[in-house]
Amino acid sequence: MVRLVADAMTRKVVYLPEDTPLDEAAQAMRDQGIGDVVVTRGATLAGIVTDRDIVIRAIAENLAPATTTLAAVATRELLMVEQSATVDEAVQAMRDRGVRRLLVCDADRNLVGILSLSDVALLPTSSAAA
Repeated sequence: MVRLVADAMTRKVVYLPEDTPLDEAAQAMRDQGIGDVVVTRGATLAGIVTDRDIVIRAIAENLAPATTTLAAVATRELLMVEQSATVDEAVQAMRDRGVRRLLVCDADRNLVGILSLSDVALLPTSSAAA
């Protein structure tokens, strides 16, 4: 059974400006039940920050969460996959680039979701669906 990215992705995307302090971003992640936020600079996508980024790049480095901004820890390289791609193609892209999340876009390159390895892991297996 071929599964498409659109079937597995998380459609909830939270955008926060790059000057948002990490503690506020962490609270937004907690309140929304998500593990990442898309960082913006004005109307432009500027990066992505995950809960893991906050721990590894800020807390473990003794950066103050109340004064350190998303800009300081964001991953700037944004990798996108179309929602019409297969999950297998997306997972291969994650492996090739060493990432755990991909931004998902529609055919017009508008952001419509995020695909994480945990989203893929939660997919029912074909043997379970049989």
